Amino acid sequence: MSESATAYAEEIQTLGEKIVGLTLKQAKELSDYLKDVHGIEAAAGGAVVMAAPADGAGAAAAVVEKTEFDVVLTSFGDKKLDVVKIVKNLTGLSLIDSKKLVEAAPSKIKEQVSKEDAEKIKKELTEVGATVELK
Repeated sequence: MSESATAYAEEIQTLGEKIVGLTLKQAKELSDYLKDVHGIEAAAGGAVVMAAPADGAGAAAAVVEKTEFDVVLTSFGDKKLDVVKIVKNLTGLSLIDSKKLVEAAPSKIKEQVSKEDAEKIKKELTEVGATVELK
């Protein structure tokens, strides 16, 4: 932050930290609540569209959509060798380290990747019988 950074009220800082700490499910529920109860809806591009508040006051809260995911291998299934090969290619680890990572399931294969990349990795691993979660 620059020297001329704005000082925020403690209440606003606390609210901001709570919003940032939401799980994806909680963020979706908050988004639905704001839309249904207060007429506040996130527009395409991430801006917030807000209906005029009935009481003339009101505050807008932007719901942050998760953009980075961890790919977690929860089970290697019946084709462990195929899963190890894919993990080796994805991580750049040695064959032995890849095998240890697969056998240690549940284990993070990739951290903080885009949703598109996470889905691609998940598809590649599930095609050979592995069980994968995106977190």
